Amino acid sequence: MKIKYLAHSAFLIISDKGTRILTDPYETSEGLRHGAIKETADIVTVSHEHGDHNNVAAVAGKPKIVKTSESVKGINIKAVEAAHDDKGGSQRGKNRIFCFSIDGVNICHAGDLGHELSADQVKAIGRVDVLIIPVGGLFTIDAKTATKVCEQLKPKVIIPMHYKTEKINFPISDVEPFLKDKGNVTRSKESIIELKAGKLPSLAQIIVLKQSL
Repeated sequence: MKIKYLAHSAFLIISDKGTRILTDPYETSEGLRHGAIKETADIVTVSHEHGDHNNVAAVAGKPKIVKTSESVKGINIKAVEAAHDDKGGSQRGKNRIFCFSIDGVNICHAGDLGHELSADQVKAIGRVDVLIIPVGGLFTIDAKTATKVCEQLKPKVIIPMHYKTEKINFPISDVEPFLKDKGNVTRSKESIIELKAGKLPSLAQIIVLKQSL
């Protein structure tokens, strides 16, 4: 399977059979100036109802919009309820963590997670091979809390998202605080990574993908 980083929290996950899952499509704005999403998908997941995560109209192909746990095109999708802040959602609302098992690889997209995970949430998420996690802070967990979540879930591959770039004017941090003092970091010049079950790294590897839009 392949994972392509579009921008912000939007990724395109492509199974070996060609099924296309797009996560958290954003709407371009003055604060988010990455290129418009023009991908085709079979499935779109929405972690929460904010404009930089729920622009499903931008996705071509008449995809199935997923906001709960269900099975679509033979792919089991699990939605784990969480919050957009560390006050139980009272400040920014709820957030859904989506888990997929694709070609034997368990992927977890944390959406706009705003807190450390509870023991029940860790259990519900289960085994994680690839964790796609926000690291920019303010609206989501920051670098310190993201590190703790990684320790809770113990993924083999960590892909940071939702951080400041030259095309994002939100008052959030860039990716550097999350990478500081960590080993096994790869700064890819590519937007796409291909992963296969049984060939994942034995030690947790952070991969910073190039945003394609």
